[in-house]
Amino acid sequence: MEIAIWSDYVCPFCYIGKRRLERALEETGFSSQVTVHLKSYQLDAGTPEVVTESIYESLARKYNTTIEQAKAMTANVIEQAKSEGLEYNFDNAKPANTARAHRLVKWADTQGKGNDLGEALLQAYFIDGKNINDSAILIELATSVGLDASGTEEVLMSNQFFPEIQIDQTEAAQIGVQGVPFFVLNNKYAISGAQPIEVFKEALQKVAEEEGLKPTLQTIGGQGATCDGDVCDF
Repeated sequence: MEIAIWSDYVCPFCYIGKRRLERALEETGFSSQVTVHLKSYQLDAGTPEVVTESIYESLARKYNTTIEQAKAMTANVIEQAKSEGLEYNFDNAKPANTARAHRLVKWADTQGKGNDLGEALLQAYFIDGKNINDSAILIELATSVGLDASGTEEVLMSNQFFPEIQIDQTEAAQIGVQGVPFFVLNNKYAISGAQPIEVFKEALQKVAEEEGLKPTLQTIGGQGATCDGDVCDF
């Protein structure tokens, strides 16, 4: 089963949606039978390279409201994140241009580490309050998932993988993506937004039936006493 996910690393619902998909995969037993492809989608490609305003100041400016009202806007998102085990920290978050992060994930994909780096970026931004457009932070995150520091720096200092970002965004426009997260299963079924887990389960089971996939057996109760050949766990 192939799942493509269009998302941005400063999108709060993208992290929540990712967790719901992962939980649905675990609960349906299809985790080991799925290949996930991360697709680039920049919510605001015009975000400056250096941003000094807070998330609350940015929201207040965007929606022409007060800082306190902007903080209230994030309350529901924080609660949704908590339901998925995510402790969002908007107090320390700042808007960030994500082009470099997306380029780095594209390179990480070539090293088999794209999904790992994608997770690290989301945690760094929403939980740890780190600037994911800062080279030092990006190198730190890349090396934490096993990527080479010099290779990471080489990608960051160049425009490598920028065309790949544009290809993803063009594809998104062609299939009608109007917001993220956006999930496409087997190039056939789409899920828009951080839907309830039941929606993900239904889609996974539908694809599995069409593909003839069976859930992986789930062991209940851990490992009990067994015998193997002529050796038993006395």
